[in-house]
Amino acid sequence: VQRTWSNLSESVVKEFILLGFPEVQHLLKLLFLLFFLTYTLTLTGNLSIICIIKTLNTPMYFFLSHLATLEMFYISVTVPKSLHNSISGDQSISFAACLTQLYFFGSLGSTECFLLAIMAYDRYLAVCKPLHYHTVMTPRFCNSLVGCCWSSGFLSTLSSILFISALHFCGPNEIQHFFCDISPLLKLSCTDVHQTETLIFLLASVILVGSCIVTLLSYFRILSTVLAIASSAGRGRTSSTFASHLTVVTIYYSTMIFVYVRPTTGNASSFNKILSVLYTILTPLLNPFIYSLRNKEVQGALIWSALWRLPKF
Repeated sequence: VQRTWSNLSESVVKEFILLGFPEVQHLLKLLFLLFFLTYTLTLTGNLSIICIIKTLNTPMYFFLSHLATLEMFYISVTVPKSLHNSISGDQSISFAACLTQLYFFGSLGSTECFLLAIMAYDRYLAVCKPLHYHTVMTPRFCNSLVGCCWSSGFLSTLSSILFISALHFCGPNEIQHFFCDISPLLKLSCTDVHQTETLIFLLASVILVGSCIVTLLSYFRILSTVLAIASSAGRGRTSSTFASHLTVVTIYYSTMIFVYVRPTTGNASSFNKILSVLYTILTPLLNPFIYSLRNKEVQGALIWSALWRLPKF
């Protein structure tokens, strides 16, 4: 028995290997450049947006500042490690670091779902219930909503991580992904993952599908209200704005739901990795720009900020 336990302890995986994109090994330098440029642009763009909209004290811009902050954290969970692996050639990640990355990735992703739903509800009240907007969306209520988004996001993922941490991994240790994601990680477990898969499926269904329904219903109510009262010119501008919003929201939710809302998460594929690039790298870059830079008040603040920095004669 002692010998059996000794062999088992020696076979326990203490680190994983992130394989990244072996299918396009000849394009790794190009991928590194794209990832680096996207990461740099995401950080500088979101930080600039936070600084610009600090002067715009309304609930919408308050939520936008939190979205921009979240997107900087969200992309920083996965991309820097992937860039480091590409430079150093060391693709290993410890078991604890893998679970930590997975926890923050899941928590920030859940927080973003809640925040997008709250932002859509905020716009619904502003457009469809304008007389009640300022009595409902008070600073205290907005702070409470944002606090609930962040706390719910981080608490909802904790149970999944605890279940995964209790699993045994005894080899192989190669993760078919560029970061520690649920599906490729569970695929490596040498114990039964049925309960863990069921829990993750239920949580993902409630968080992703629930917030997606709230977001889409709010946008469709807004669009129907505006189209009913706006002029033809106003309809064109509104349709263009909401088309861009819906495009980003659809990309984010459709890819996330396809990857995570499944009866089983044990099957990882190259297609999943391509989809993950959309919601881990592309949406953090696009979201704040789509929500902010198409807004006239933000454009005005941006122009004023640029003029203020011009040299004085």
